[in-house]
Amino acid sequence: MSLKPFFFILLFLLSFSSVFAQEMQEGFTYLETGKYIEAKDFFENILKSYPENQTARLCYGRAVGLSGDSEKAVAIFTALKADYPDNFEVKLNYAESLLWNSQFSNAESYYETLIKENDTSFPAVLGYANTLSNLKKYSKALEVVNKALTLQSGNANALTSRKYVRLGYANALSQDKKYDKALTLLDQNLVDFPNDKDTQLNKANIYLVQEDLVNAKKTYEALATTPKDSIVSLNGLALVAHKLSKEKKALDITLIAKSKVEQFKSDKDLYLATQERHIQALLWNKKFTSAKEATDQLTLDYPDNPRILSLKATRGMYTSNFKTSLDSYKSILNKNLGAFDGNLGIANAYRAVGDDMKSYEYAFKTLNYYPKQPDAEKLIKTLKKSHTPFIEEKTTFTFDNGDNEAVSLGVNAEIPFSTRFKTTFLYNYRTTKNTVINNEATSHNFKAGFLYNIRRGISLKSDVGITSASGSTSDYTQWIAEVMLQTKPFRLQNLDFGYKRELQNFNADLLNREIVMNNYIVNYNLGTNFNLGWYTQYIYTSQTDSNTRNLLFTSLYYSILNKPVLKAGLNYQYITFKNQVPAIYFSPGEFNLGEVFIEIVSDAQKKWFYNASAAFGQQFVEEDPSSSTFRAEAKFGHRFSDRFIANIYGKYSNIASATAAGFEFVEFGFKLKWYFLKKPIFNNRIMALKEKVTQ
Repeated sequence: MSLKPFFFILLFLLSFSSVFAQEMQEGFTYLETGKYIEAKDFFENILKSYPENQTARLCYGRAVGLSGDSEKAVAIFTALKADYPDNFEVKLNYAESLLWNSQFSNAESYYETLIKENDTSFPAVLGYANTLSNLKKYSKALEVVNKALTLQSGNANALTSRKYVRLGYANALSQDKKYDKALTLLDQNLVDFPNDKDTQLNKANIYLVQEDLVNAKKTYEALATTPKDSIVSLNGLALVAHKLSKEKKALDITLIAKSKVEQFKSDKDLYLATQERHIQALLWNKKFTSAKEATDQLTLDYPDNPRILSLKATRGMYTSNFKTSLDSYKSILNKNLGAFDGNLGIANAYRAVGDDMKSYEYAFKTLNYYPKQPDAEKLIKTLKKSHTPFIEEKTTFTFDNGDNEAVSLGVNAEIPFSTRFKTTFLYNYRTTKNTVINNEATSHNFKAGFLYNIRRGISLKSDVGITSASGSTSDYTQWIAEVMLQTKPFRLQNLDFGYKRELQNFNADLLNREIVMNNYIVNYNLGTNFNLGWYTQYIYTSQTDSNTRNLLFTSLYYSILNKPVLKAGLNYQYITFKNQVPAIYFSPGEFNLGEVFIEIVSDAQKKWFYNASAAFGQQFVEEDPSSSTFRAEAKFGHRFSDRFIANIYGKYSNIASATAAGFEFVEFGFKLKWYFLKKPIFNNRIMALKEKVTQ
């Protein structure tokens, strides 16, 4: 910040006659009114006639520096300082030129010598405060600018400097998550500058980070004091509505702001910000065609504008068109390597396509340009969490109306060795018995496997192990295995092919019979951009008892809400067995089930989380009369810390399974999940990438 040249009059009174002072007045006026180019030309002409005149040289130096040529200004004042080594006003201007030239460390030490020379000099004290602020030494800067205000109470320049010191200090405090202290500083600003827009926007941002949406809303509402600021207010209120999951309201607010901003089209930043918020609201409401049309129209007026490229990228993220997003973010970074939207945006896009090392790279770049930026820190935390080893324990208790009971204890572990490769281990102990005929059996399952991301959109999952079973009539060991090729052939589509070898272990009788099932599996899921989805699974099973099974399950569902996720839909299941052996297990020649279901899922990242589903239907078993079905499942969990999560669950079903009709099945249990390491095994590689990025 430059100081007002209030000392010019003193300088020219000491150097010139009153006649010459009048001749210089035009140049002084240019300087005081901010016409620095005109001032530079004016004093350049004066110096042709009076090349050694101190005041003309000083004014010329200020005009040069304030018009943008700070390096030349430093040279001018360096020469003046050499010619007038004891002139305090020359020293002040030299110090200020160091500020213009961003030589903040040099300016700091030089201002300190000036204050030792004259600690009551208002320009020296205020210049020192501004220097400290530029060096982000906000605490000391605030102390020094307060001293300047004791020297000249109410000085407009000093008050403005204090405002920006507080803004910088509050931002630094909020980065350190010291939100209360930051808000106190900003409230002090509002005493000096009631309803100051910069201060209110900073307060609103802190409230948003804290998810204090009530105060964020109040702060944005308080901004609406002028026609322009009312538009800024509406843009903020639309964001608050989005945070509250009130997407329709957010869109309505942006429509009001969009109509108001037309009269301020010359204010490019305000106009673009308002159009941007409106297009974002269209995306929040999944009006993707309208968002594309609005973006294309905006592109005609502002071709290759980074904000518009960011909108195109955001639309790609919402529609799972990640290639478009990556291309747009790359274009932003080609124009500006330090662009926030470009770096954080492409980090999220790489995360979406499964290229986590690239996601790490650009998240670190974001923090390099914007230290402690919360969204980038959150992304890195999420990435590391997904690559941190964990152990999960699951205990279940199962009962059915056929007098079968089972208890299962399972432990599985997942250990990632890179962003593309992780190993899995599983042990399960299960005991089952029939309380009427006292038939019992136990089994031990051991499996080890891996998941390997071959390339974007193609992953291979595999595991192999053994089952050791002990029953009332037989003891045996069988090998079990699973392999699954997971692909994303097209946008919004998943297609998996797999094989799974397992044992029939529903009850003790089946476990004693040692029936091995070889399952050949195809899964297909189709998503859309209009909330409709379709999932289909086909399984062909050949069994060691010479029986075969065909199973088809398909589900058409619609997403009603996003927060919490609320889905409803229709399910259809078809099963047929080659041989009917109802005395041993449910094996109809033909089975059909149709049902309507509804499901609700909360945000799993919250401290408390839940999900619940229910389905009502009708089942048809061969030629038997149809019967109604009902099944329900619920889970309720708590996140005790970032590393320890627990939940309890229960489910009920009366869909035919062990017997053809009248079957009822109940299961309940709990899960414990513990991230037994604090960071990924390959964290050194992640940190090496960070170091490389920040060099």
